[in-house]
Amino acid sequence: MGVNSTHPDYDANAATWLRARDVVAGEDAVKGAGEKYLPRLDEQSRNEYLGYKTRASFFNAAARTAEGFIGLIFHRDPVVRRPGSDAGAGVSGALAALVEDVDLLGTALPAYARNVVEEVVVVGRCGTLVDWQGPCRTGQCEERAYATLYRAEDILNWRTERVNGRNVLTLVVLRESVTGVSADGFTSEPVEQIRVLRLEEVQGPTSNVQAERRYVVELWQPGEAKTKRGKAEWQCVKTVVPLRMGRPLPGIPFVFHGPRHALPDVDKLPLTDIIAVNLDHYRLAADYRHGLHFTALPTAWVSGFEKNAELRIGSSTVWMSPTPGAAAGFLEFTGQGLTTFERAMDRDERLMAVLGTRMLAEQKRVGESADAIALRQSGENSVLGALAVSVSDSLTHVLRWCYWWHSTEAKPDLVSSELVLVSLSTDFSLQGMNAQSITALVSAWQAGAISQETLMDCLRKGEVIPDGRSNAEEKALAGEGFKFLKGGREAALGTPLQASSVAATDGTQMKHG
Repeated sequence: MGVNSTHPDYDANAATWLRARDVVAGEDAVKGAGEKYLPRLDEQSRNEYLGYKTRASFFNAAARTAEGFIGLIFHRDPVVRRPGSDAGAGVSGALAALVEDVDLLGTALPAYARNVVEEVVVVGRCGTLVDWQGPCRTGQCEERAYATLYRAEDILNWRTERVNGRNVLTLVVLRESVTGVSADGFTSEPVEQIRVLRLEEVQGPTSNVQAERRYVVELWQPGEAKTKRGKAEWQCVKTVVPLRMGRPLPGIPFVFHGPRHALPDVDKLPLTDIIAVNLDHYRLAADYRHGLHFTALPTAWVSGFEKNAELRIGSSTVWMSPTPGAAAGFLEFTGQGLTTFERAMDRDERLMAVLGTRMLAEQKRVGESADAIALRQSGENSVLGALAVSVSDSLTHVLRWCYWWHSTEAKPDLVSSELVLVSLSTDFSLQGMNAQSITALVSAWQAGAISQETLMDCLRKGEVIPDGRSNAEEKALAGEGFKFLKGGREAALGTPLQASSVAATDGTQMKHG
């Protein structure tokens, strides 16, 4: 057992992850896998199998469903809460920079969230490591926290332990690829690297003092020594103890992302059933096309003609034979053989439409009330809603780690959602807010049940206020509109406008005069 050993759950799910990525990647990846997804027929030669596979058509319903899921979640921009300028220039500036560039590669937080959701939808798992970019020799380092995304296949091993009544992550092993320089110093070569994140126990000065934990990072690379099987042995090339305010971190700043929870446990893929049916549809399509190849075109046949006779087919050609009873005709396919394949393929397509929350099937346009549609889609949206909530929680935990690294709180758990929050949309309706909902919200605001900021946030989610317009800009525009209406009525009536049913921009309610 070496540093590159994998977790039992990793071994059990690696093939499933690879199958999901191949199917979502499309026809080239599926056909490139050959007999893994399309078994060879009995006594079929290599060239015959190549033609059999080439003629097959792959209908990528799984990728279309995944794109539909992601599109519904990001139909509305994620809500990101971060501290303002009153929290201190350091924390506020660092979080503002993080939202604009979360991974030091120019990826904004909404785009990073979309990458996370895509990984969770496709393979049901990924992870984020929060690290700190400290001072460097070039002087161009930003000295702030940042995040790095790891795919499910790159999270090799993990372990949790019970510490002070809580399950705590004590080991994470990550596979990376770094750029190395070749021996001639001119070309760059990728070097495989393993990053080990440990939570070590540090004993206190006396036995009565409770043992503390500290976060340690180890970097392992292949060495020159070889194993018995001829593979390079891994060796630790660097060990680092990250510090915050001169003290080691009390936990591993790694967050798991999943469709139902943010635990290290491997969860079921959201698309696993659709992927299975999609591959079955691919095999049926291969058999159907294979049958069409041999039966679609009629084949000429003759009886009573000389074996060496040259027979041409065409309207200006006549076949003549001196043999009495000579005959000619065409062989044509009849029967229900290929129709059976067509029905089976249609059934798979309907099944994928049901499993894919009806994204691939036409919705009813008439004869169905709004309540009936909401009831019918509630079960379908529940899977997508649970995924959005789970990823929102895990991304909030990532932002909490980043905030804590710049703040003075003793532990990351003390950073509440009132300070930092990432919330993905769980409203998958493509229709904007109706007039009744707008009236109800305005009435609640006028009654003092909600604040004006909440009112505007709800109107923005309901697509009444554009996403790119801030609350201050909307207030200014609303004030200009009120002045315009006021001036127009005064000009028309010749009297001052003393009251209006329109609410003032400062949050007070105007009375009817």
